[in-house]
Amino acid sequence: MAPTPRLIPFTFPGLDRVGCAFGARAAGARTPLDGGNISLDVDDLPRAVRAARRAMRAALGFESWEEVRQVHGTQMLFDPEPGDIDAPGAIEADGLATAEPGRALVIKTADCQPVLLAHESGSVVAALHVGWRGNVADFPGLGVRALCREYGLAPAELLAVRGPSLGPSAAQFTRFDAEFGPDFAPYHDPATRTVDLWRLTHDQLLAAGLRPERIHGLDLCTRSFPELFFSYRHDRDCGRQASVIWIRK
Repeated sequence: MAPTPRLIPFTFPGLDRVGCAFGARAAGARTPLDGGNISLDVDDLPRAVRAARRAMRAALGFESWEEVRQVHGTQMLFDPEPGDIDAPGAIEADGLATAEPGRALVIKTADCQPVLLAHESGSVVAALHVGWRGNVADFPGLGVRALCREYGLAPAELLAVRGPSLGPSAAQFTRFDAEFGPDFAPYHDPATRTVDLWRLTHDQLLAAGLRPERIHGLDLCTRSFPELFFSYRHDRDCGRQASVIWIRK
C-alpha cells in the first residue's frame, strides 16, 4: 500500500470558502523518493504516485487535480479544463488560477516556494511556483498583476500564503552576483552566502499591492526537516510535495 502524504491545512482568516493545504512526507519514509511523492515527473513508481494523489483528494474533498509542467518561468494558466489526476502536467507554466469551484490548483515543490493566493470574496484562487529564478524575475509580482488583469481584481483585495520551502539559513548561493545581482543585495548575507527568499517573496507581494496583514507564511524550512519534506538541497534525487488551493462548493 502506497504511503499517504501528511497534510498541513491552512485557512485564510475569515475565508472558509477557500481550501488550502500543504503536503508533507508520510511518516516512516526511508529513501529520498519514499514518503508520498506526488510528482510523475521524477523517477518513482507511477502507481505509488497516483495513489498518493488520490489519497490527498480523498482527504481534502476537491474534485479535479490541475497541474502544469513547471519550468521556473513566469507564465500563468487561467481557468484550465478539468485535469487528469493520473497524468503529469502538459502545459508549460508556473502559475494557475481559476474561478471554478472544486478544481484544486497544484504546485509541486522540493525547496521552491509555493505561493497560494485568494480573492477576499473566495471567488478566485491562484497558485504560484516560485523558485529563486522566479524571485529574480519577480514572478510573485508578475503573477499578482496578471491575476488582477484577468479577473478585474485589485491587489489589495488578495490574500497570500507562502508554504514550506528553503529557509533563510539554508538558501546558500555561491554565485550570488551572477545569479541575482546587486538589486537583491538587501536579501543577501555575504558572510554565510545565503539569501532570504522568504523576505524577498514577502516584499515582492507587498510591492505588487497586497496589504501586509494579508501576507502569511509557514516558516518551515524544507532543507532543515528532510524527515518532513522532500528537499532537493538535501537529496538531489527526491520526490515532490503538493501545495493545493481550491474553492469549496
